[in-house]
Amino acid sequence: MRAHSLAAAALVLCATATQAQTIAITGGKVYPVSGPVIDGGTVLLRDGKIVAVGRDVSVPADAQRIDATGKVVTPGLVNAATELGLTEIGAVSSTREYGSPNSDNGITAAFTPWEGLNPTSILLAPARQAGVTTVLVAPQGGLISGQAGVVHLVPGSAQDMILRSPVGMVATLGPTRGPNGGSRAETLLKLRQVLDDARVYRTRRADFERAQIRPLAASRLDLEALQMVLDGRVPMIIEADKASDIEAGMKLAKDYGFRMILAGGAEAWMMADKLAAARIPVLTGAMNNIPESFASLGQRQENAGLLSKAGVQVSVIGNAGGGDEEAFNVRNVRFEAGNAVAYGMDWDSALRSITLTPAETFGVADRVGSLAPGRSADVVIWSGDPLEFATQPERVFIAGREVTQPSRQDLLEDRYKTLPPNYRQPLGKP
Repeated sequence: MRAHSLAAAALVLCATATQAQTIAITGGKVYPVSGPVIDGGTVLLRDGKIVAVGRDVSVPADAQRIDATGKVVTPGLVNAATELGLTEIGAVSSTREYGSPNSDNGITAAFTPWEGLNPTSILLAPARQAGVTTVLVAPQGGLISGQAGVVHLVPGSAQDMILRSPVGMVATLGPTRGPNGGSRAETLLKLRQVLDDARVYRTRRADFERAQIRPLAASRLDLEALQMVLDGRVPMIIEADKASDIEAGMKLAKDYGFRMILAGGAEAWMMADKLAAARIPVLTGAMNNIPESFASLGQRQENAGLLSKAGVQVSVIGNAGGGDEEAFNVRNVRFEAGNAVAYGMDWDSALRSITLTPAETFGVADRVGSLAPGRSADVVIWSGDPLEFATQPERVFIAGREVTQPSRQDLLEDRYKTLPPNYRQPLGKP
């Protein structure tokens, strides 16, 4: 027992020492995102926070210096649409925590998937190594599938990783998005019914508890959870691709007075001016232009660029527009942003779309998404342009601690890149 206690104490002391270390990243091309680029800049980290960013930063004598000359320095990336930590193998149901519980009407507004977060998931390491330091985790399935939360990819327990929750309520629109694959009109009717009943529940909670009112369209927990949407405390994240579905979602938000965030938005470019006027943020991708359904026939890779130029707050994500939402592809978010640039999005806007913009959209910009004093020390040193495919993240810091944990890919490479001395070639092989 004593040996175990000493080992645990040593780990705590080691972690504390690492956290308290002062690090100066010097000489790089620094993109704070919240301010202009700094050539030959310095980013000073201490106690897990950024304490200074600039060209003439005084570096303490005891600081660990990292020369980033010829490199690019950015904040850690923020992927605003993932299942990271909620699934290991997509085809194995026992490893999936993002699906809401079974419900006859597809309403599971009280579902909080981050409570099933796996802080030891093997998929965390490759995401961290790729420079992704913060993610949004969201539920799937049903008409209102549940709540979304922001996860900071610091090593530690699930509670250590939850940065803010909830940050949104996830709902879906479209003919195949309802619980029974009904028509668009049926889907909208069910959404209006549950929102109307949530309003009734707000004023008649006591009568509901005594069963003195008609049956309502959802359970007590779900109706209670919807109050934070109707009160404006969290937005409704509406997944929709078709322009008419997007417009229907906007009308729903106006009629019920809730804040809306659009996710997916394959045809959002057709609604760019209206989305900008309504100040509705959009989460969308730019990886391909192949429609995955009749609801996205107008999909195009210029979508993010056109929205951004119209003044829409765009967060580029890795699972929209036909991209792969599997958790092992969380790292692809920077390639989505690079593709957005290739199809007309301004480079600075694209970098912002995977750092500060999603942080602002989900209310965590005071902690992550930019290189500014007081923010978490989430910093990536890149070999070159971070939106270029061939560029590598050379060093990644999350809350001031450098990412050193090998990924499963690293372990497999180390295991198989050289044959053991006693290896014998199978007979019949050259």
